[in-house]
Amino acid sequence: MRVRFLGTAAGGGLPQWNCACAGCRAAREGGWSRRQDTVAISGDGRVWYLLNAAPDLRLDAPELHPGPGLRETPLRGVILTSAELDHTTGLLTLRETSAISVYASSTVLAATPALSLLRRYTTVNESPLIGGVPAVLDGGLTVTAFPLGDKRPRYAGESAAGIAAPSGAPAGEWVVGLRLTNGRTTVIYAPCLAEWSDELTRADVVILDGTFFSDDELRRHTGVDRTARQMGHLPIEESLPLLAPGPRYLYTHLNNTNPVARPDSPERALLHRHGAAVAPEGRDLADL
Repeated sequence: MRVRFLGTAAGGGLPQWNCACAGCRAAREGGWSRRQDTVAISGDGRVWYLLNAAPDLRLDAPELHPGPGLRETPLRGVILTSAELDHTTGLLTLRETSAISVYASSTVLAATPALSLLRRYTTVNESPLIGGVPAVLDGGLTVTAFPLGDKRPRYAGESAAGIAAPSGAPAGEWVVGLRLTNGRTTVIYAPCLAEWSDELTRADVVILDGTFFSDDELRRHTGVDRTARQMGHLPIEESLPLLAPGPRYLYTHLNNTNPVARPDSPERALLHRHGAAVAPEGRDLADL
């Protein structure tokens, strides 16, 4: 199994262009940055898929370079965990391809604006993911979606428990986690997590929602009167005690206010004491 983190930040990236919070100032002064969260994954090291597609998506990793044909590429498709803009807008970056496969819940496929635009430029092969039903991909990879939350993107209306999706599907299909395996290694990808799930204890590697460290983080750092939980994210300080022995836990989708994004923060040290880590920006975990 090959896993490369193309970006590990939440919407807006780090530093965020219009933000002067402590985290953004530290990034600018330190000369470091994080792109918005996207993961590239391969079951055999030759055929690749993207997990989400951020607005600042750049396929500049060596494994994703085109060739040997002029327009030949190892990228086969994109697997979406939600319809959020920071997870889907990067689909438009792929418009030059002759065809692209997109896997997501039927709710997300129906709701995502970038898909309707992408269809004007290329052939989009949509494959609905049904919760608990494995989908076999190229390169020996299998993906299984499982529900994680009912948070709608803001453009689709306010999130509320029990509200049915437009297609009539369960509300939980707005946000899913992904279980990916090549028969030897299992990776779970859950960058948006409203509540803990036992699914997150049964894998070799778990890439977990690290948007906020604490529930009131936005209020304290930016004055925005919304909590992590109100935005559909379980804060790190609440998920850390729930980590199970065995899996390797990596936090991704870090908001610009999250202190774990800073290498020297006490919060980053706390992650390490729990046996967890921040997902490595732009790096490949190599053969797991």
